[in-house]
Amino acid sequence: MTDFYLLDEKLTDDERAIRDRLRAFCEAEIMPVINGYWERAEFPLQLVPKIAALRMAGGTIEGYGCPGMSATAAGLVSMEWARADGSMGTFYGVHSNLAMQSIAMLGSDEQKERWLPPMADLDAIGAFALTEPEHGSDAVHLESSVRRDGDEYVISGRKRWIGNASIADVVIVWARDEDGHVGGYLVEKGTPGFEATVMTGKTALRAVWQADITMTDVRVPAENRLPGCRNFRDVAGVLARTRYTVAWRALGMALAAYEAALAYAQRREQFGKPIASYQLVQDKLSRMLAEITAMQLLCLRLSELAEDGRLTAGMASLAKMNHAAKAREIVGLARDILGGNGILLENHVARQHADMEAIFTFEGTDSIQSLIVAREITGHNAIT
Repeated sequence: MTDFYLLDEKLTDDERAIRDRLRAFCEAEIMPVINGYWERAEFPLQLVPKIAALRMAGGTIEGYGCPGMSATAAGLVSMEWARADGSMGTFYGVHSNLAMQSIAMLGSDEQKERWLPPMADLDAIGAFALTEPEHGSDAVHLESSVRRDGDEYVISGRKRWIGNASIADVVIVWARDEDGHVGGYLVEKGTPGFEATVMTGKTALRAVWQADITMTDVRVPAENRLPGCRNFRDVAGVLARTRYTVAWRALGMALAAYEAALAYAQRREQFGKPIASYQLVQDKLSRMLAEITAMQLLCLRLSELAEDGRLTAGMASLAKMNHAAKAREIVGLARDILGGNGILLENHVARQHADMEAIFTFEGTDSIQSLIVAREITGHNAIT
């Protein structure tokens, strides 16, 4: 009942097969164990080889051992990871979307050959280090610095909220050079001066490790600079290219919460009847489904635009802004339908309710997405 407008008919056989394979994997391997990892704030490292065997990392990237799937299939993959768990969706999104796409879009042929095949196999894990302690929404003003010293670059600075950084084999660090231009640099595991410390005390996405990074005179070879990145616009290009998958992830969270609420309402009895028979609950479920159906339609169109190269930053931001807000509302309604049981991890909605707060914020807050959209429709930039 989550495909109310029969949108499955719009998918190709390959897209359905990819979605169904990942859904089956998540139901067998992720759902039975994820609540424990979430409660312990522990990442399920032992699942990485099984995730690798799915052969989905790299998404739309062609060649280099990547699947080269359609933009719609890549969206469905993001949706299914989030439908199972927000933390696993974040692990995959950082590695496959942000890190791998940065190398694919901005890297040299040598960098692509060096990193994309092992990253596709998950023999190497990637991270994307942009956000800083003092620069989140205004990441364009990042302070991490880099200078040229002979045949090396020397990087210093701090980063925060960097998913996968503590376990990554390569971290893409964005830093500002002496001329004020932002560039991307591949920092390999074990590089002296690079320290990643797992953040603690999180109330969302607890089953994925995010890190504070300190860089003190970190030296990388000159060939580790991404040649396709000339300024922050190129960084923004990567974010815009991958942001549509965040809209799919919000849809996945909404689907999971709706499905849990519907199943619970049908089996939970109060006053001698299933609560699904009461008007108040039925009204909530109907409105949740209406929003989900609209989100599905928008996601499908967004992926079509991405596929043929017509996706703009404003289009991607509109979807992230809308879907994150709607998914947040849907998850809240699901928690309400479950009543007191809605705050128990065993029913999954409690985890989704917490994780949705992070998805609402990361890769651009609601307000920043709104301003990106407004810049595109008015021609005036209100982001300073």
